[in-house]
Amino acid sequence: MKDNVNNMGYITFLSVVAALGGFLFGYDTAVISGTVSQVSSQFTLTTMQSGWYVGCALVGSIIGVIFAGKLSDNFGRKKTMLISAVLFTISSIGCAISANLDQLVIYRMIGGAGIGIVSVVCPLYISEVSPASHRGRMVSLYQLAVTIGFLGAYLMNYYLLNLSENFSSNNPLLLKIFGTEVWRGMLGAETVPALLFFFIIFLIPESPRWLIVKGKEDQASNIFSKIFNDASIVSFQIGEIKSMLKSEEKSDWKLLLSPGIFRAVIIGAAIAMLGQFMGVNAVLYYGPSIFEISGLSSGDSLFYQSLIGLVNMCTTVLAFLIIDKIGRKKLVYIGVSGMIISLLLIGTYFLKAETLNLSSVFLLVCFLMYIFFTAGSISAVIFVFLSEMFPTRIRGTAMSIAGFSLWVGTYLIGQLTPWMLENLTPEGTFFLFAFMCIPYILIVWKLMPETAGKSLEEIERFWTKCKK
Repeated sequence: MKDNVNNMGYITFLSVVAALGGFLFGYDTAVISGTVSQVSSQFTLTTMQSGWYVGCALVGSIIGVIFAGKLSDNFGRKKTMLISAVLFTISSIGCAISANLDQLVIYRMIGGAGIGIVSVVCPLYISEVSPASHRGRMVSLYQLAVTIGFLGAYLMNYYLLNLSENFSSNNPLLLKIFGTEVWRGMLGAETVPALLFFFIIFLIPESPRWLIVKGKEDQASNIFSKIFNDASIVSFQIGEIKSMLKSEEKSDWKLLLSPGIFRAVIIGAAIAMLGQFMGVNAVLYYGPSIFEISGLSSGDSLFYQSLIGLVNMCTTVLAFLIIDKIGRKKLVYIGVSGMIISLLLIGTYFLKAETLNLSSVFLLVCFLMYIFFTAGSISAVIFVFLSEMFPTRIRGTAMSIAGFSLWVGTYLIGQLTPWMLENLTPEGTFFLFAFMCIPYILIVWKLMPETAGKSLEEIERFWTKCKK
């Protein structure tokens, strides 16, 4: 399909608005890294309690992702995004003013539910409004927004930590939020983008593919007419979607369990979970703590983590530019190979730093190399893969299943990383992450189709032809 038939300005606008949910995902996920030591010290938390403080939001994410698919399939992608924006707003304000640890945990879980919902509905929406030739790039905008959220959280943590050292106010609440208990300010700063996300969602239409599923063909046609400049393309798109819906005579759950589609769901769930056991969230959640283990101060650790966030974002921009040109699978092959090498070097640092006279700069370089390969491969590809893999009628439900797998893996890593660092040692932990890269790359190589340049309906036909 030629670019001149695509209204890329409008498509980009829709994608950017949905991608703002990714920014909130990234901020809410990464902001925790700068607060762990402060909250643990203030509330005298044990190692497992610190893991629960990090992991409680992930429990919320699991709950959110369970309901996200049904919400988006029944009520639409747009209304589901609005629900997530409300949850983020409640969470950020609640965390800033929480009276005790129990309240803090509850509000973190509410924010986690928002994360779970946007991790399903935002990339799903973008994939459904994007032409095949640009879908990978547009969905990658969501992952780019996630990394911008990571960087925003790291920079905000670093800024507020420095601000708190000399902050003074006659207002006791402000003094607590920005001075004596600055972690409150770090968590509460999310209120502004959460409110922006809520109001800007009203400027975008519902997904045209969802509207066709619900029998609202005229509304879908009007939206497709804004996406494509050629009326024949609009008619073709609607005809393709209606044709696939007619072939899906089974009920939603029977369709989900049919051989080819069930295979896609299992593969999607497998790569979603395995991706979490390759170390990326351990670095994003516990980066400052890991750097402190190597001997750095708290301030230097947050600065190093900010550099990691910057590399994460810049590399995602690179992946955004090339994902539709070189394909999803090739990105995985190159990136995961680089991740294995980086993880082995990190493990070697913790094992032989004194013997080999390695400095903390070597560790930083290894972490930056690891983030470069991760952001350019599995982080850029996972939401693209999941948003493309499943039939329109059950896409939300199927993505919820894969998303559930992803968040269970993320929760386990959030809970177990402190334990692994303490009991397996840092070197053992990173060697384990390197080993877990192997099954991931084998699944993508042997079982996943290349989806670049294919319409959602063409990808659906690939899976329905699989009989095992």
